[in-house]
Amino acid sequence: MDILTITVLSASALISFLIAAFAGRFVIPMLHKMKFGQTIRDIGPVWHKKKQGTPTMGGILFIGATVLTFAGAVTVCEFFLDIKLFSATQLTLTRLFGGVIMAVMCGALGFADDYIKVVKKRNLGLTARQKLFGQLLVALGYAISLYMAKGTAIDIPFIGYTQIGLWFIPFCMFVILCMTNAVNLTDGIDGLCGTVSFVAVLFFIVAAGVTGYIGQSIFAAAAAGALAGFLVWNLYPAKVIMGDTGALFIGGLLSALAFGINRPFLLVPVSIVYIIEMLSVVLQVLFFKATKGRRLFKMSPLHHHFEMSGWSENKIVVVFSLITIMGGVAAFALLLYV
Repeated sequence: MDILTITVLSASALISFLIAAFAGRFVIPMLHKMKFGQTIRDIGPVWHKKKQGTPTMGGILFIGATVLTFAGAVTVCEFFLDIKLFSATQLTLTRLFGGVIMAVMCGALGFADDYIKVVKKRNLGLTARQKLFGQLLVALGYAISLYMAKGTAIDIPFIGYTQIGLWFIPFCMFVILCMTNAVNLTDGIDGLCGTVSFVAVLFFIVAAGVTGYIGQSIFAAAAAGALAGFLVWNLYPAKVIMGDTGALFIGGLLSALAFGINRPFLLVPVSIVYIIEMLSVVLQVLFFKATKGRRLFKMSPLHHHFEMSGWSENKIVVVFSLITIMGGVAAFALLLYV
């Protein structure tokens, strides 16, 4: 990347950070005033009850900052700088702007879920079927857009570019569905999901730049800055919770970035924390049923197991973030050498 591109990325991250951090001063009191407080379920750790009433839907802070900054950066690049994003191929543009729309739609679905929880006073929000249907619908729209743009050849580590044809649609939908739900499961303690996601998005800034997808790199830079701004308010003790609004957006964001640079399999090492969290829930359920009531973990998802084992929330955030960094290093090695 040249100096001009690095300057655009740095400016995008900084501006997005300032928007999210500054907006928190107004949005969080507004959420308090509107009584958009989180309801803590009885199945969680008992000490989480003190978080009762912490404003949720905080994901709107980094969603808004990401989209505003990205739109501004694209405009500046196109009309004032020698970075012509719209001169790219139809497939590249579909991956970029289709990915942004898909991530925002995932966030909108999460917002509907949060709204039902806090306004309609239905603690579980959307029903499982309603949420699944919404996720599948959003994922299907994005998958079909890439299929129509002839984006069905994906780069598989150790194999190379492989044309999978019509199978691309269910594969893409599966990845998005897994990512959105896995990220949602990771959002359970102050700062955890935001910090892990910040680290994961940092990888995509570099990966997109190295592979020549400058638009994706700008999108990732805007998202990273916005997440950092959100963490100003979300680190322990959290003043706001991202809610499904933020978690589903992040799942869509990471999926969009991975498909955007045509390396979806890099999500495995980059998203290792999310995957482990999701697997811990699956294994807990299977073990509970197989042993007729015994538990594999003290509580799932896995971060609650460590909480129950005496780890502080900050320690869990640090350790899980370090694991994500190692996953990012592994993914970068795959990107460069495989």
